[in-house]
Amino acid sequence: MAATDVDVFSNEEKRNLTLGGHVGFDSLPDQLVSKSVTQGFCFNILCVGETGIGKSTLMNTLFNTMFENEEASHYQNGVYLRPRTYDLKESNVHLKLTIVDSVGFGDQINKEDSYKPIVDYIDTQFENYLQEELKIKRSLFNYHDTRIHICLYFIAPTGHSLKSLDLVTMKKLDSKVNIIPIIAKADTISKSELHKFKIKIMSELVSNGVQIYQFPTDDETVSEINASMNAHLPFAVVGSLEEVKVGNKTVRARQYPWGVVQVENESHCDFVKLREMLIRVNMEDLREQTHARHYELYRRCKLEEMGFKDTDPDSQPFSLQETYEAKRKEFLGDLQRKEEEMRQMFVNKVKETEAELKEKERELHDKFEQLKRMHQEEKRKVEEKRRDLEEEMNAFNRKKVAAETLSLSQPLKKDKDKKN
Repeated sequence: MAATDVDVFSNEEKRNLTLGGHVGFDSLPDQLVSKSVTQGFCFNILCVGETGIGKSTLMNTLFNTMFENEEASHYQNGVYLRPRTYDLKESNVHLKLTIVDSVGFGDQINKEDSYKPIVDYIDTQFENYLQEELKIKRSLFNYHDTRIHICLYFIAPTGHSLKSLDLVTMKKLDSKVNIIPIIAKADTISKSELHKFKIKIMSELVSNGVQIYQFPTDDETVSEINASMNAHLPFAVVGSLEEVKVGNKTVRARQYPWGVVQVENESHCDFVKLREMLIRVNMEDLREQTHARHYELYRRCKLEEMGFKDTDPDSQPFSLQETYEAKRKEFLGDLQRKEEEMRQMFVNKVKETEAELKEKERELHDKFEQLKRMHQEEKRKVEEKRRDLEEEMNAFNRKKVAAETLSLSQPLKKDKDKKN
């Protein structure tokens, strides 16, 4: 009866009422802003690209500061992720920024599994958040969210096409993170080649089914600028913290013998477009997309693997308690079965060991009997030799006595002959 009442009330049409005076809940947006500013924000950037392509330089340029940069060599045995977290403050807003660098990416001869450490790192951050979310006593309020909000994929300015490594890696990542492809060191390629290169990149991404992040156009306040920026993807960027004097102004630029490439000059590169879209316009949307799309996909797949679902086969509401009990029974059954298998394995092992020990005991007994017989035979031979030796000694003694007797009797006979 109660469930029916709830269904009736839920389907009842909501009525619009007019307030008789000021109540005060129109201050909720201000309260939300104040609370958000007090808590601060976190933003996590994953930089994927070959060693030396300019990832660290672009991050320094993007946030107008010098982060801790540890140059990586081209001789890494594999790919590993190096996260660095910084506390930044602009005006009254605190930002906990985490920059994750893919060290050694693309440096190995065999690049087949280069994407796996990146995928594993992203999944690990999702898993950490899920474990925190499933705790009985949660602390999501002050939990340091390390889920990756944006992946800046650095493309080498070859002017030809994407490498197979780029396509495979972006294809593996597009369902787990927001991807913005950027052409690094864009000042090394001419404008006409750059335009063709952009078209070629987007064509290859579409033909290979790679889903990159599209700036949202559902918000009227930013729909126009986001729609125009979607047409400029991938961004061709140049990074530099070097200050060069151009005319009466000092700008961040790269000085060459033939001229100056200004970082913040939109006719020279797309750095300003990237900064506007990434930080000033769509940072919150990137955070929302990470939570509502990519994390929810990971969470759903993970819970389905654990046996949880929204409805049962009869389309009835799903009971968490029943699923827990079923999983518990299944786990206990598997545990009992494995315990029985281990017990049987132990019994078989003991029987085998006993058989081996009995066999060795029999072999030792046979060897002992053989040695015993050999000892008895040797003893018999020694006894026979001893008896033969005693007989020889007795015979020798008899002969000796006879010889001595004979030698004594001969002088007496000579004396008798002389007297006669």
